Amino acid sequence: MAAETGPRPRVGLFVTCLVDLIRPRIGFATAKLLQDAGCVVEVPVQTCCGQPAFNSGDRATARAIAESVIAAFEPYDYVVAPSGSCAGMLRVHYPELFAGDPNWMPRVETFCGRVYEIASFLVDVLKVERVNAFYEGTVTYHDGCSGLRELGIKRQPRQLLTSVAGLSLTEMKEPEVCCGFGGTFCVKYPEISNSIVEKKVANVAATGAPMLLAGDLGCLMNMAGKLQRMGSPVAVRHVVEVLAGMAHEPAIGEPAKVKRS
Repeated sequence: MAAETGPRPRVGLFVTCLVDLIRPRIGFATAKLLQDAGCVVEVPVQTCCGQPAFNSGDRATARAIAESVIAAFEPYDYVVAPSGSCAGMLRVHYPELFAGDPNWMPRVETFCGRVYEIASFLVDVLKVERVNAFYEGTVTYHDGCSGLRELGIKRQPRQLLTSVAGLSLTEMKEPEVCCGFGGTFCVKYPEISNSIVEKKVANVAATGAPMLLAGDLGCLMNMAGKLQRMGSPVAVRHVVEVLAGMAHEPAIGEPAKVKRS
């Protein structure tokens, strides 16, 4: 990677709940990308970003979680997450929880100014132009709603993907349209969610790409589940797995490979 010279930034990695519980290698891939770019990476004790409570109207619980997150990550120069959804919650919605509180707002504003999604951080802050990775094949990319609409993430992951040796990016129709996950939305409105994801995976299949990438594990799990139920061979991975040279690992939803002696 090519990054600006100077003091090594101290980055607090916000792993996210789904990554921690479902796909830890996304966290390791994110850490590798940050370290390759010259960062000092630490993972403080952390909890949820508070988005489920926030979206369900439980602002008291969401604020309590936010206070804990802010305290845990205050020592760092930056807070980086492999999720546009969680990064959007931290950066965009935390101020709503503390509006009118003069004791907390200065801390909140300072914290929010340090929060970034991984692709945006690499490209916009560290000025990374390329990654040292190889993937021989074609991929297509889905733009998650929160990352795109709240954080302006669209160009950054594509810019990094173009530097992966052997990789070809084929855009699907309407890559910026929702996949139907929406956190608790898919639980509350399953029929609508299923209709949305049906259209999304049809657009994925139409590209002919054997691999689907995105920057949010929630979106990826939703699309991977639908593709598997349809019998589709399309592999699904988080974009950082390809950027970090981990595309050979099992795709999302596939069983892990067990090495036998």
